[in-house]
Amino acid sequence: MRITVCRKEHFNAAHRLHNPQWSAEQNKEVFGLCNNPNYHGHNYELIIKVKGEIDPETGYVIDMKELKSLIRKEVTDRFDHQNLNLDVQEFKDLNPTAENIAIVIWQKLRPHINTNHDLTVILFETPRNFVEFSGE
Repeated sequence: MRITVCRKEHFNAAHRLHNPQWSAEQNKEVFGLCNNPNYHGHNYELIIKVKGEIDPETGYVIDMKELKSLIRKEVTDRFDHQNLNLDVQEFKDLNPTAENIAIVIWQKLRPHINTNHDLTVILFETPRNFVEFSGE
């Protein structure tokens, strides 16, 4: 039997959606207020889902203390109260859309999760706008 365990975290970060290959007009048309040259911020909500079989010795799919520590080390300590465009290496040349942020988070966590377990990242940029990535 496989079961999913989830950990919810949050972080606050600023970003600007911008494609340097486009004109200022095209960037404004596509990204609107999110293209503000002075950046804007979000209170991101993050849900990490790990699906796998329960270890018969521990009763865990994954030790939630370890998952909490991993998320803190790989995500929140690096992203919280940062300007994603300026302060986070992964976004130096990658537009920090919610989609790209979720993929980067998945890539940072995946090497640390048992390969027999599925990993899903759900990232809420606003209470109504969110993305989900499972490595597919």
